[in-house]
Amino acid sequence: MPAVSKGDGMRGLAVFISDIRNCKSKEAEIKRINKELANIRSKFKGDKALDGYSKKKYVCKLLFIFLLGHDIDFGHMEAVNLLSSNKYTEKQIGYLFISVLVNSNSELIRLINNAIKNDLASRNPIFMCLALHCIANVGSREMAEAFASEIPKILVAGDTMDSVKQSAALCLLRLYKTSPDLVPMGEWTSRVVHLLNDQHLGVVTAATSLITCLSKKNPDEFKTCVSLAVSRLSRIVSSASTDLQDYTYYFVPAPWLSVKLLRLLQCYPPPEDTAVKGRLIECMETILNKAQEPPKSKKVQHSNAKNAILFEAISLIIHYDSEPNLLVRACNQLGQFLQHRETNLRYLALESMCLLAGSEFSHEAVKTHIETVINALKTERDVSVRQRAADLLYAMCDRTNAPQIVAEMLSYLETADYSIREEIVLKVAILAEKYAVDYTWYVDTILNLIRIAGDYVSEEVWYRVIQIVINRDDVQGYAAKTVFEALQAPACHENMVKVGGYILGEFGNLIAGDPRSSPLVQFNLLHSKFHLCSVPTRALLLSSYIKFVNLFPETKATIQDVLRSDSQLRNSDVELQQRAVEYLKLSSIASTDVLATVLEEMPPFPERESSILAKLKKKKGPGTITEMEEGKKEQTEVNGGVEPVVNASTVSTPSPSADLLGLKSAPASGGSLLVDVFSDAVPATGALAPGAEDNFSRFVCKNNGVLFENQLLQIGIKSEYRQNLGRMYLFFGNKTSVQFVNFIVNVNCPGELQSELNLQAKPVEPIVEGGAQVQQVINIECLSDFTEAPLLNIQFRYGGTLQNITLKLPITINKFFQPTEMASEDFFQRWRQLSSPTQEAQKIFKANHPMDTEVTKAKLIGFGTALLQDVDPNVDNFVGAGIVHTKSIQVGCLLRLEPNGQAQMYRLTLRTSKETVSKRLCGLLSQQF
Repeated sequence: MPAVSKGDGMRGLAVFISDIRNCKSKEAEIKRINKELANIRSKFKGDKALDGYSKKKYVCKLLFIFLLGHDIDFGHMEAVNLLSSNKYTEKQIGYLFISVLVNSNSELIRLINNAIKNDLASRNPIFMCLALHCIANVGSREMAEAFASEIPKILVAGDTMDSVKQSAALCLLRLYKTSPDLVPMGEWTSRVVHLLNDQHLGVVTAATSLITCLSKKNPDEFKTCVSLAVSRLSRIVSSASTDLQDYTYYFVPAPWLSVKLLRLLQCYPPPEDTAVKGRLIECMETILNKAQEPPKSKKVQHSNAKNAILFEAISLIIHYDSEPNLLVRACNQLGQFLQHRETNLRYLALESMCLLAGSEFSHEAVKTHIETVINALKTERDVSVRQRAADLLYAMCDRTNAPQIVAEMLSYLETADYSIREEIVLKVAILAEKYAVDYTWYVDTILNLIRIAGDYVSEEVWYRVIQIVINRDDVQGYAAKTVFEALQAPACHENMVKVGGYILGEFGNLIAGDPRSSPLVQFNLLHSKFHLCSVPTRALLLSSYIKFVNLFPETKATIQDVLRSDSQLRNSDVELQQRAVEYLKLSSIASTDVLATVLEEMPPFPERESSILAKLKKKKGPGTITEMEEGKKEQTEVNGGVEPVVNASTVSTPSPSADLLGLKSAPASGGSLLVDVFSDAVPATGALAPGAEDNFSRFVCKNNGVLFENQLLQIGIKSEYRQNLGRMYLFFGNKTSVQFVNFIVNVNCPGELQSELNLQAKPVEPIVEGGAQVQQVINIECLSDFTEAPLLNIQFRYGGTLQNITLKLPITINKFFQPTEMASEDFFQRWRQLSSPTQEAQKIFKANHPMDTEVTKAKLIGFGTALLQDVDPNVDNFVGAGIVHTKSIQVGCLLRLEPNGQAQMYRLTLRTSKETVSKRLCGLLSQQF
């Protein structure tokens, strides 16, 4: 911009500002402002024409008065007149006044638009930039209608100066965000994308911001930007700090552009072109390598720029979730930041590692930092960092470390900040349930949770422990004994009384043989807490008392005395009074058989989604719960060992006995749950979405990850299988700020697959709010071996436009594998038995990925077979065994994978008792290497 000359100093404006600052009171300031407004009004209305300098000075004063918070109702026309000046300073003040004070409904908008058009057509770069800045600042729909078709021409014109291109790109970005339907990009797409190759890095930076926004709405139109972005990123990353001097920030070449390019690449899946993908991986490795280099400056700006690029690169690696080596390296790099002296770095490292913990490739690497994370949970001074540490412990938890993590979180809970206690309570409850192998440990954990943080234990938590105790015979006696001991504490939380009352009322007979816990002792212990409890808890205890009458007839007289007392029969609370009257009458007139029928033991609860997880999702807010947290669902062995519900209509209905806590949940209705009878079109399965086949192949050896992602929608998947049954959780995330309406999900088994696979899907909400996530559960039963895959069709309306996406559901025959351990002799004996040509499938193929032994082992285990050690005479070979379970037949399977490192080739041999299974398994597994 040209320098302001001395003559443009506007002394009158400086004097006015000085007067305002010297005012001693608000009244004095208002008086001075009113005096100035009267003077300006008289000047504008006077007969003498004002010169440009005077107009500029008075318009500046009006602008200053407006910024002080006073209304301005005149001077707009004078500001518009300044736009026609040929002097930069006058035109600048005119545009500044318009940008701040003129709204989109002003009558002057047509005059303003004409002045802007004249400046855009002037080819004077300074005037063009002023006009573009004004358009972007106002950003109204009227501005978009007037100039949306002109700005792309300026942006891609060969004779446009670089500074104007920058302004044009950012102006177009602003208009696209406010009025996307008015910005036509079809004919300009390729030329805008090629701005990524511009020699001026300022133009590239502005263009990257524009293309990133456009790619989120129309990814297919801008997919050519991936190779150009990788190329530009490669040049920046490999350059020295002296190569890009004008854009080097504290020895870091073009950090802002690097971050923007990495974010642009996160709008797309990994590049399909091998050369482009290799170059991008090389960039990621270079960024990770540079993070290990000693700093070139001790200034904080250097480390900030360097780490900004590093964290964005790690975000891209996590987004791709396809490069095990990069994921592990990223995890190791973040692990170094966990002990960094800078609090912000520790926070970001914990946050990124939460995402890494959700990847099967890096989960084990994340677990190696468990001690550091536990230490952070105990010693960090910043509560937000402690919360991220708790989130990471939750994300990295599995069967191997669950007892340690739960114990540490319980220990921390005693001193945790009140703001995060409820969330930690929920997480401990979920982990204890999910990874409970020994359910006595689960009971101990939940009771300990109630003891430590009873005020933060929601009803969902203690409801859940009661459901699980009722559904598991092997833990009922232990639970009764444990709560009996817990209730003996002088002060115990009311939630403990609720759990104790319910469990002793149901299973107190299991410990009644011990004189120390005889029926009367149990009753007296519960009744000693009665007067300290709230009305709902007293109501529950009264129900426990009447249960005691059925379980222990010897307590009948004592309990009747309690029910007969005035404090019960004449209680001011109608619920307690009614229960006391009805229970007293029931115990008096009912025969033993009637009493036993009415007060029989609660039946097992039907399996359902964990209400604790729903509580955690609600607390964290829509769309904020991570995919790893979504995966913390109750397993098939939880909730009393109930098998997955294959057909909801077969769920048994509990007997209609008294449900004292209201814990029953109606079983899910059967039938076709996915038909929206109110939709305006019948869901139709179209062509597969781009990349659907590749994404399908990625899930052959893993059960969780991102199945599909575009600029609008992300579909995550978690699945679990046991024998011929399975359950799949689909997570539909709205990546936009606009709600999806008429959201319909249809699961279809084409052709013969209908008789080979039985799928039951629960309905999904028809509206998905912006930034939110909804879940769908699919129950799976394998009836016989199959080769095709079910199709998933998603239809919804976004901004009035119908979106239709069809994908393959990653349900393959190997998911129903049960690994089988075999000795060497047994393996080869069985191998020889399966020597018929119809029983063997063999494939020799070239390696598509680096031949890494550990990765190969992980893929074979993920495929479902047991990896047999010391079986094959050649130590480089891999052998495995397993049984494919279907409802109609079980198919034994042996496999042998022979790698040839020199030729970069594999030979895969599969032998099963059924030809179609051999061929299908061979085809699936060969694609993974």
